Amino acid sequence: MATAPDAAQLIAMLLKLVNPKKTIEVGVFTGYSLLLTALTIPEDGKITAIDTNRETFEIGLPIIKKAGVADKISFIESEALPVLDQLLQNHENEGSFDFAFVDADKVNYWSYHERLMKLLKVGGMVVYDNTLWGGTVVMPDELVPEFMKQVKQFTIEFNKLLAADPRVQISHASIGDGITICKRLC
Repeated sequence: MATAPDAAQLIAMLLKLVNPKKTIEVGVFTGYSLLLTALTIPEDGKITAIDTNRETFEIGLPIIKKAGVADKISFIESEALPVLDQLLQNHENEGSFDFAFVDADKVNYWSYHERLMKLLKVGGMVVYDNTLWGGTVVMPDELVPEFMKQVKQFTIEFNKLLAADPRVQISHASIGDGITICKRLC
């Protein structure tokens, strides 16, 4: 759902440090993190925003327009994997993105990561939301609500894969529902 305010504050600082001109957001929902990004990136910055539901994006669109940053956003209503694959078909997109934020279907996080590692430039950054999954990643299974168990396992596996990925330097911040910050090294 929406990014937690404390996580958003950290993301805003990261955006200021990276000063990205070209960003991508996988999972938009009502556009809170999208608005944050649009307000933080330079005037000539652009955001490719991907979500399966235009209706939820349009809930926040009036606020984005009122903030005067709608022209920075290219919204694509679609599943993310086909869009990322399409971006990769144009070799000019490889290594051209400075920053990415992912808050979408957790089962595809690793697939997103693989594609984003090709789209992000070396030194670029990707932030994954919900990497604590409601704290369930450290809970015994018997305490985890049934509806959260499957995604708990995907999240644990994703966190392990990130920790072992030599292409990135990672930092996990235990704010909001957990965010993992990855800087592309190679």
